[in-house]
Amino acid sequence: MNELIIELTEISPRDFFGHQNETVELLKKYFPKLKIVARGSKIKVYGDEELLEEFDKKFDALTNQFAKYNKLDENMIERVLTSNGQEDYQSSKSSGDVLVHGVSGRLIKAQTVNQRKMVDACTKNDMVFAIGPAGTGKTYTGVALAVKALKEKQVRRIILTRPAVEAGENLGFLPGDLKEKLDPYMQPLYDALRDMIAPEKLAKYIEDGTIQIAPMAFMRGRTLDNAFVILDEAQNTTHAQMKMFLTRMGKNAKFLLTGDPGQIDLPRRVISGLKEALLILKNVKGIQIVYLDDKDVIRHGLVKKVISAYKTIEHQN
Repeated sequence: MNELIIELTEISPRDFFGHQNETVELLKKYFPKLKIVARGSKIKVYGDEELLEEFDKKFDALTNQFAKYNKLDENMIERVLTSNGQEDYQSSKSSGDVLVHGVSGRLIKAQTVNQRKMVDACTKNDMVFAIGPAGTGKTYTGVALAVKALKEKQVRRIILTRPAVEAGENLGFLPGDLKEKLDPYMQPLYDALRDMIAPEKLAKYIEDGTIQIAPMAFMRGRTLDNAFVILDEAQNTTHAQMKMFLTRMGKNAKFLLTGDPGQIDLPRRVISGLKEALLILKNVKGIQIVYLDDKDVIRHGLVKKVISAYKTIEHQN
């Protein structure tokens, strides 16, 4: 049996291996055919020579990431171990900077590799699609980018919109006027804003139109310029709605469209405007598509397991 011995010299073994050797446990999971033993600053690995070579490369990538960021979380470890190359898990240094100093001194920044790719994409392009399952931080990161642009006076207003598709629920039966019916539907957007802007200032911004939160129907006929515009839940747009929205783009505008093609609430036989747009716009210069996945989930740890379990069922159907 072949043996590989690696000694950590420049970095702290305790910090690198993690509490209760979490890093080692993940390495064992991804290299089940290798025997891995970590003691002190050394890690000994036994097994097939080819597998040892691959392990050595991945381990080197992990130590480089740790040296760069002084930490390794489970998402990053998984990303490095399952990647084909550095481009899958590295992004520009500036994309990891604080986006917004939120309420109560909260520091809001992109937390995962693909969220950082979103930041990079929005810096370099005027139109970005962020695609991925629930909990991957698409909307939250997008709102942070919009608030940053407003605070830095890159835009004069933020416009947040969603297609008002009734996901098995009938809005008409809810009490109140149109605003009262729609406000709960727009709640995720309000929640993100409340983390980033003090209540009095947020109320003022909404009152004077600096921040507008409205269903897609309110976009028709408008030209959206000097604005950071986010279309959330874009998978629930129809062909006509998506075309209408995309053609609202005015001067000095940033458009970010977020969505999950796996959670479409449209009636059967109605084609998702998002799915169609991803096909026809994928090669258009100035438009970038960023894909997030279950490794970007930053909600409760069980969310990642739920997504994985549903993925198994959906692939069987």
